[in-house]
Amino acid sequence: MKDLFAPYEVMDLKLKNRVVMPPMCQYSVSNKDGIATDWHYTHYVSRAIGGAGLIIIEMTDVEPDGRISDFDLGIWSDEQIAPLARIVEACHAYGAKVGIQIGHAGRKAEDAVVPVAPSAIPFNAESTTPRELTTAEVKAMVEKFRQAVARAVKAGFDVIELHGAHGYLIHQFHSPLTNHRTDEYGQDLTLFGTEVIRAAKSEMPAGMPLIMRISAKEYVDGGYGINESIEFSKAYKAAGADIFHVSTGGEGPIGLGPMATKDKPGAHAAYQVPFASAIKQSLAVPVIAVGRLDEPALADAVIGNEEADLVAVGRGMLRNPYWTLEAAAQLNKETDVPEQYRYGFPRKNR
Repeated sequence: MKDLFAPYEVMDLKLKNRVVMPPMCQYSVSNKDGIATDWHYTHYVSRAIGGAGLIIIEMTDVEPDGRISDFDLGIWSDEQIAPLARIVEACHAYGAKVGIQIGHAGRKAEDAVVPVAPSAIPFNAESTTPRELTTAEVKAMVEKFRQAVARAVKAGFDVIELHGAHGYLIHQFHSPLTNHRTDEYGQDLTLFGTEVIRAAKSEMPAGMPLIMRISAKEYVDGGYGINESIEFSKAYKAAGADIFHVSTGGEGPIGLGPMATKDKPGAHAAYQVPFASAIKQSLAVPVIAVGRLDEPALADAVIGNEEADLVAVGRGMLRNPYWTLEAAAQLNKETDVPEQYRYGFPRKNR
């Protein structure tokens, strides 16, 4: 029977359990050079010690102006490889596998003097109006993603995640709300995303899975819903996406302004799980569910009910680096506990 602590294997990725630490920006690059710091090392390695099966490092950007803020991680330079490799190596020592989320903020790049986007549409009334990328610049952006993935592979990551959710650049291209282009990237809203996927796969070992993070529903008037996200996800699967990490929203302000809608995201536990389940069933692909899944019994039920293959626990792991060990204790499941911590957990889990 499947449960939260059952091993999971997809392609060459072998996980000791189904618990994922999702990417969560730390805004902690004090030198503004995109290079991972001791904070990042401690932050991620502590979750490996704490038992997570898969740790996905926060959104790491393909160019300086692709950062949400100047304090974000980057992967546009070879100088950024070694500090990331140090994190990966240490996490591996504690039995965790490590991924990295590669992305570009597009119009949501808050510290860019003039952000870029598919179309010159600001995120909200207070945001800088972005400059529309030329067709040649879009193609150059695909190349920046390719180079970023090549660096991630050199750093030793086990899996790559592309950020196509939360209103960032790939999401901006596949959303009719933010892509009003008249060139080929406007005629086929999935073209940019599919080209980025193919470029990424060209740099990845054959057995390394590619995760695509998507927002399965937009929460603004005229936004797409699950039927549309199933369709663009089919294009991404055909291009080479192996796993889908399913979230929602992020494309615009909720409840404010002319683009707002009364259709707001849920506030209840597991409110996004039905979207992950729909993608899983429609595409026959592995999925990661996320969103208010901090209670171990609930996370375990999502796996047991086969609504998702993996469960991401965000806020729970921010509160407790050892969330996974505590979940095993609560659920009375077998898991590896560091020898130094064995007195803090039941004998069964030593």
